[in-house]
Amino acid sequence: MKLLVACLLALGVVLSACAAELKIDLGHGTTTYRTETLLQRHDVRTISVPGDVAFHRTMHYRAVPLTTLLKGIDDSDHLQFVAGDGFAAEIPAALLLNKLGSEAWLAIEDPAQPWPALTTDNGHAGPFYIVWTQPQAAQVNPEQWPYQLATIRKQDGVAARFPAILPDPSLPANSEVRRGFAVFQKTCFACHTLNGEGDAKLGPDLNLPHNPIEYLRADLLRAFIRNPQSLRQWPQAKMQGFDAKALSDADLDAVLAYLRHMAERKSAH
Repeated sequence: MKLLVACLLALGVVLSACAAELKIDLGHGTTTYRTETLLQRHDVRTISVPGDVAFHRTMHYRAVPLTTLLKGIDDSDHLQFVAGDGFAAEIPAALLLNKLGSEAWLAIEDPAQPWPALTTDNGHAGPFYIVWTQPQAAQVNPEQWPYQLATIRKQDGVAARFPAILPDPSLPANSEVRRGFAVFQKTCFACHTLNGEGDAKLGPDLNLPHNPIEYLRADLLRAFIRNPQSLRQWPQAKMQGFDAKALSDADLDAVLAYLRHMAERKSAH
């Protein structure tokens, strides 16, 4: 009986993986791609990804160049990548179309050869995962590697959709707060909302009811961003730390400047 149950469970996992779907909406209706269809494409190939962001080692994937699934986008477009766990990465099309050598790929989990569990929380990265080759060439951020991917949508930019997260428009263009806002969009907004705005559902709001700068000393907040477990040891914690390679000291300073600024600009949500 136990063997039968185990076999049925295994079959269920395989069927689920086979039935996985990725939805892409570039403004002309939704196109749905299924695992088996993607794995049979003429442009699918095996790629190697050294230092993979999710697995922290070299990984090998069956993948297709992401831009082949995003026909018609140009440098002025903006895309949102929504994962099954509530992660919502905002990525400008200009990064995906860069000519610097960084290339985005849609990695497709083959149900016959499933990927290993993630080392951080024993979660799963499949069935679809955006990975990059030569990410350093275009300074691709770790938050721009969304896994458990479910949907890609062409959207208006962050500023147009979420005005309550904008800093004071009177600030000079070269202000540290504006730099922090740009960094915030790449490193924080994929998991967190701010002033009740944003599509991420993974982490708490960073301004309501309280901004973290209001209840954490600056040194503790810095340490928490670098290594969340340094403040509270919690095996089930979802937040990953940002080392100096992923977030420079100058960018960290700028994010904190933005948060301090936004603590004075709470919305009425």
